[in-house]
Amino acid sequence: MPLNPRVDPQARSHPRTAQSGPAEPRTARSGPAEPRTARSAPVPLRTARLRARPRISRHQKAALLASAVSVCLLAAAAPAEPLGIGDRLYPYLGNPGYDVASYDVSLTYPGSNDKPLQAVTTIDARTTAGLDRINLDFAHGTVRSVEVDGRPASFTSTGEDLVVTPESPLAEGSWTRITVRHTSDPVAAKDQDGGWVRTTDGLAMANQTDAAHLVFPCNDHPSDKAMFTFHVTAPNGYTAVANGLPAGADRAGPTTTWTYRTRHPMATELAQVSIGRSTVLRREGPHGLPVRDVVPGSDAKALEPWLAKTPGQIAWMESKVGAFPFETYGLLMAQASTGFELETQTLSLFEKNLFTEPAYPRWYVESVMVHELSHQWFGDSVSPRTWSDVWLNEGHATWYEELYAQETAHRPMEERMKAAYGASDRWRQADGPPARPKPPAPGQKIGIFRPNVYDGAALVLYALRQEIGRPAFERLERVWVGEHRDSTAGTADFVQLASEVSGRDLTGFFKAWLYGEKTPPMPGHPDWKPLAPAKAAGPAGRAAHRHTAAQGGGAGRPRSVR
Repeated sequence: MPLNPRVDPQARSHPRTAQSGPAEPRTARSGPAEPRTARSAPVPLRTARLRARPRISRHQKAALLASAVSVCLLAAAAPAEPLGIGDRLYPYLGNPGYDVASYDVSLTYPGSNDKPLQAVTTIDARTTAGLDRINLDFAHGTVRSVEVDGRPASFTSTGEDLVVTPESPLAEGSWTRITVRHTSDPVAAKDQDGGWVRTTDGLAMANQTDAAHLVFPCNDHPSDKAMFTFHVTAPNGYTAVANGLPAGADRAGPTTTWTYRTRHPMATELAQVSIGRSTVLRREGPHGLPVRDVVPGSDAKALEPWLAKTPGQIAWMESKVGAFPFETYGLLMAQASTGFELETQTLSLFEKNLFTEPAYPRWYVESVMVHELSHQWFGDSVSPRTWSDVWLNEGHATWYEELYAQETAHRPMEERMKAAYGASDRWRQADGPPARPKPPAPGQKIGIFRPNVYDGAALVLYALRQEIGRPAFERLERVWVGEHRDSTAGTADFVQLASEVSGRDLTGFFKAWLYGEKTPPMPGHPDWKPLAPAKAAGPAGRAAHRHTAAQGGGAGRPRSVR
């Protein structure tokens, strides 16, 4: 994801360091690590200790009281400021002081995709510090009111944060419920990427990396995964589908409310809601897995041959890395020009024209389907702890995309890896090494999705397989998605696990391949050499089209492929 923008198929191509020990991975049940802020963290409330106190005079008491009142007034008058958890690439994403357990998002679609939706977002969270204010990420909508634990709370906006002040401070370790009544605007503001995607017949979502908070208030960082419930009300004649499994469709006069719930925690960037004049096609995947696809009603018959491939592709992925990690899967085919596909959890977003454009060969389209499918394991079930860890998402998705093309369409992976090797030095110079990508340019928030985290990261995995051998590599892949299922993990975790599975310390190997300015020699291929910059614009160099498309809404997408 985002992004698997279209590319010539022949061309496809501060984080923890490899030396540092991995942080304890978070699960749906465990509390978050101590949060960090981009500026300052709230001071935890402290429980008073019982102890003998010296007697003080009436005048001393008055002075102390006046001092305390003064401190409180100063604290109350301190201006609200945007916070963050200190992500190297997106320092103001996420918020300190709490861990979200669940979201309940209600959306009312007015029947037109250029008008705001009325919305209510309810967040259940556990505080990890004492809080007199709660920062939420929310930047594109009007807030009507906010309640904290059922009582009205004051609020203000600053930067891309909604800052909520409850009537009483929240103690560390307490559960709280925040309810925000707001609008959700599908018309993008200037210099805002992602969020709602307007289709010809409704809406869909594309929230990666930092756009969920353009749709609903949230803690918008993949390190804070939570359960989701969606209630979507739309005029009769529309169909609404969201992540997870259906939990009812209630018709009331001219509208129907559709409810969906996830059975596994999800990062905000993976949320998906589709509203349109759609048809839902159902089939069965491996082991009885329910598969449902959402397509434009008029195109259902024409798209069926593509959709019928999904169960077999799931079975292929299971043969490589183990059981499918979620309760359902399917494709959402949107009538929109996006220039990318997106691995939204249990319901991957595809541009319909990928399947109807005759210039794209069949093998290529199928490999793109597998790219997004493999993200359900790599990126969705096992989410990145920081955005610098995105190479673990895109490198693995590119790896299985290429492996599938090799095994089913006889497109040799080795040829594509050699081409990527030739371009790798240039990618590192332009974009940074795979595990330390350069920050996105202003106005290009999804700008981290460059060749170095796709083909460059897949090249790291190829080098690893060359280094430790195929059996150890394949065992590592299975153990990785098994140990970190429904959780988050980072680069240091992968380095440690690879060392354990292979029985040797791979710290130096990963340091060179993930953080080096130059591409190390390829194990087993001493003849592979980086190409000079002028020559690197060949097939591997054209992988940049994929990322140009991601940043430019498809303008860079080549229409001629081999």
